[in-house]
Amino acid sequence: MALGFVRPARTPEAGEIARIQLATWRVAYRRILPRRTLDELDEEWMAERWRTAIDTPPTARHRVLVAIEQADQDYLVGFLAAGPADQAALAPDEEPLPPDVAAITDLLVEPRWGRRGHGSRLLAAAVDTWRADGFGTAVAWAYRDDTATRTFLTSAGWGPDGATRALDVDDLLIAQLRLHADLSVEQSAEPDGEPGPVDD
Repeated sequence: MALGFVRPARTPEAGEIARIQLATWRVAYRRILPRRTLDELDEEWMAERWRTAIDTPPTARHRVLVAIEQADQDYLVGFLAAGPADQAALAPDEEPLPPDVAAITDLLVEPRWGRRGHGSRLLAAAVDTWRADGFGTAVAWAYRDDTATRTFLTSAGWGPDGATRALDVDDLLIAQLRLHADLSVEQSAEPDGEPGPVDD
């Protein structure tokens, strides 16, 4: 396992977060999302979204965390974004989730830094902040065919909660399922593998 740590993201890191997100999606989603969709993603637009998320989050309980690998220098290698569950966390026609439910919107580690414990550290840090913020449950959507993310979360003690949906991406319906974790239960300290993208 590599030496590393997790901390809140800083504004100048928005561009690197966007680069990691785009590079990882193009690897992890190449068999899930249409190629044209991945090719048309704009890195600068994504970076601006991350700057906003870091600088002016919707609430104090919205956070962007980054994983740092310590070597000859520090490398930003992954990130997690989460906050109170909102409309994006819902299945079709589902009632709003209770206010003590947190939702992961993004969780990934760049593939070249995988299997070094960064995903586990991100998830553990998020759980600590959720508990401190009074959340009792957390949820995350994963593409049905995103085995890496589903395996990572289930090995950490998460499980499907029965909610499903399909996203329309360039007229292609892509199935998702939602996983959840009871934050009162101790999570596995070292989940297997690393997450692929988790995205709403």
